[in-house]
Amino acid sequence: MIFTAVFVILLSIFLLTNRRYRWFYIIYKTLGRDVRAGIRFTILNFQLWRYEKTNQTVAKIFTKLVAKHPQKVAFYFESEIWTFEDVDKYSNKIAHYFKNEGFKRGDAVALVLESRPEYVTLWLGLAKIGVVTALINSNLVADPLAHSIQVADAKAVVYGSDFAKGINDISGKIPKVKLYQFGKSDQLLPNSVDLIKELEKEQDGPLTSDIKSGKPRDKLLFIFTSGTTGLPKAAVITNLRFFFMALGIRYMAVITEDDIIYDPLPLYHSAGAIVGVGQCILKGTTVVIRKKFSASYFWVDCIKYRCTVAQYIGEICRYLLAAHASDDRSIPHQVTKMLGNGLRPQIWNKFVTRFGVKEVYEFYGATEGNSNLINIDSKVGAVGFVPRYASIFYPVTLIKCDEETGAPIRNSDGFCQRCDPGEPGVCIGIVNPKKTVNDFAGYADKKATEKKLIENVFKKGDRYFNSGDILIQDEFGYYFFKDRTGDTFRWKGENVATSEIEAVISNIVDLSDAIVYGVEIPGTEGRAGMVAIVDRNNTLNMKQFCLGLKNNLPSYAVPIFVRVMTTVPMTGTYKLKKTELQKEGFNLEKIQDKLFLYDAKNVDYIELTKEKYHDIMTGKVRL
Repeated sequence: MIFTAVFVILLSIFLLTNRRYRWFYIIYKTLGRDVRAGIRFTILNFQLWRYEKTNQTVAKIFTKLVAKHPQKVAFYFESEIWTFEDVDKYSNKIAHYFKNEGFKRGDAVALVLESRPEYVTLWLGLAKIGVVTALINSNLVADPLAHSIQVADAKAVVYGSDFAKGINDISGKIPKVKLYQFGKSDQLLPNSVDLIKELEKEQDGPLTSDIKSGKPRDKLLFIFTSGTTGLPKAAVITNLRFFFMALGIRYMAVITEDDIIYDPLPLYHSAGAIVGVGQCILKGTTVVIRKKFSASYFWVDCIKYRCTVAQYIGEICRYLLAAHASDDRSIPHQVTKMLGNGLRPQIWNKFVTRFGVKEVYEFYGATEGNSNLINIDSKVGAVGFVPRYASIFYPVTLIKCDEETGAPIRNSDGFCQRCDPGEPGVCIGIVNPKKTVNDFAGYADKKATEKKLIENVFKKGDRYFNSGDILIQDEFGYYFFKDRTGDTFRWKGENVATSEIEAVISNIVDLSDAIVYGVEIPGTEGRAGMVAIVDRNNTLNMKQFCLGLKNNLPSYAVPIFVRVMTTVPMTGTYKLKKTELQKEGFNLEKIQDKLFLYDAKNVDYIELTKEKYHDIMTGKVRL
């Protein structure tokens, strides 16, 4: 017995220290994980293949679910209960109305509305007649809002009453776009139709022939992403893409029809609209929709609706920890699985221990991208994995890149170079239109689509999707998120394009230079926005500047810090040195320039004092 134990220990040490046999140890450690993932991935691929071969669409599949269990609860929302039959009939009303209005297959309609069941029925009803819905970020105002409607080539906008002012402000920029108001009729905008009133008169019968003519590769939705530069881009979501995103999470995380999912995320995001709602629309799982996330009511809602699965983004987890102190009594919820992205490694264990969540399915992937990953065994900090010996079956990989620009580094033959374990690199995924999991439908703007592709990566003629993100893969195949490349940072669960903010700033104040970048704050998810402004004549009015930003940017895009300078560093080719400024951040000990902090309550910027800086760095003040 002792001899056997000693032999096993010595053999383990040998395999661990001998590089030649290290592979045996890695396979031994990951075999169970890889077999589980392989089975689930095979089921997913078979399901996607079957859906395409049988000419399925989201509308067709949902219609079958209604016939299967019409009275099952599809959505819980506040005090409302929507059955599958309710969703079907309401979406039929929408389909009939817009069909009678002259909308036809391939047309686009923009949707600006808060999260609620009608949000889903609106795009589902339009999908039944082949109309594409552009899910507009409801935080957008001014030029970004107008741009999003225009780039989708929307022939109409359906908007909630709460967003009437924003639509009215840009009405001159979209003069030919029809307006349909969903909400309070006493505040109806000029030339706008009271949609709720019109729907009350509409029939709710099935649209059999319209639904039957749909195809798997038809466009279903436009979901907007900031990408790496510029204004929001409309990512094309086909029926097949919707299948892949929703079912990919379903099969890899083993979600069932008996689960109840808590979805407090905005429904204009792919996480809320596809990963969450998609479980209901495609597989009949009940989903709880919340108008807006609340840390105070998160677990209250989960208990009330008996949720077994809950969704998150990284900030949500931090807010929940902050809202429920460690001395709180145990919360009697039934949530066993959390799905999401952005859970920081630093709070991972604390979160699952505090709330007793058994499994965390952290996933990674852009709305439009094909380099998608998921962590199926709750490995702390990992955003997913691909076995190093199995990359041929799922060709997602990391390539070496310039640390400052994110540009791929090519060898003497002109090809890209794969990263070694532990080496940071840009995450890319092969583009193969013949396989749903490797397809890249791109954006509504073809030029924007081409910018996300890298050609001749490992051989002539191949094409890969460039995620624009820096990841690290360890020897066991786990991927860990490191940073974003380009001019984008993530804050409050949103991607923020720096060039968009810089453009707004140039219209607010007549300054020679303004640079926007993201800076890290200890204990906070993502990066906070910061702007360095050149003000040589000391004429910058901080109050007016702040008001201008608030009126022209979404709340999450308003810079938290302002650095006022007389000059900014430039390269030899007269490019602004954003990297140097980013490294200095808002560190008062390194910076001699004046620094200001965003005061959201009073809509102003106040001077950043050493005391306030200390409070931010120690976590006493949360931003």
